[in-house]
Amino acid sequence: MDGLELLKKDWKKQGDRLPRLTYDEIYKMILKRSSSIVKWIFIISLLEFAFWTLISFLMKDTEAMTRFDTADANHILIPMSILGYMILAYFFYLFFRNYRTISVTDNAKKLMENILRTRRTVKQYVAFNLIYLFISTFVALGILMQSDTEFSSMLEKAAADGEVFKVYAVTILVTLFALAVAIGLILAFYYLIYGLLLKRLNLNYRELKKLDT
Repeated sequence: MDGLELLKKDWKKQGDRLPRLTYDEIYKMILKRSSSIVKWIFIISLLEFAFWTLISFLMKDTEAMTRFDTADANHILIPMSILGYMILAYFFYLFFRNYRTISVTDNAKKLMENILRTRRTVKQYVAFNLIYLFISTFVALGILMQSDTEFSSMLEKAAADGEVFKVYAVTILVTLFALAVAIGLILAFYYLIYGLLLKRLNLNYRELKKLDT
């Protein structure tokens, strides 16, 4: 239970014996709490980006990445990477702007609008990451199917046995299963981090609605 709810319960129990907080004092409490939440959303998004960048760097010399290097697909991968970084940079800007905007908000109505905007930005950010993961996975799969020597050898053997369709079907199904597991883990992470922060932000929004009525 947060401090604001404790204060409300205390008011009900002790009536007029304790001084009641004014509208401005309650508003400042909610403003400070909301600003802190949005700041953490911005910080966590940067930490998440740094984490995945580190993972990519550590995987650079692995066998799987080496197979991509020999596929000569930079004309596809580089534009996709640039586009992804540009969109992520835009989301980081939006998170920072939301934090700055909320920090200087001077009335409850604007603060509620900024909270709704922040919620919408986080949901769009999560959706982009999942869609980008889905698209990039199948782009990578397509590149490997066309250019990877090991997969080509497997296809030749399957063609001799009349099982080409089976090879493609198994490859796609395994990819979908791995992708579903990855998306499930990412969604669990987002729920635990961004979901909890948004839940607290929603509580602030409801408190503001009560305050503004």
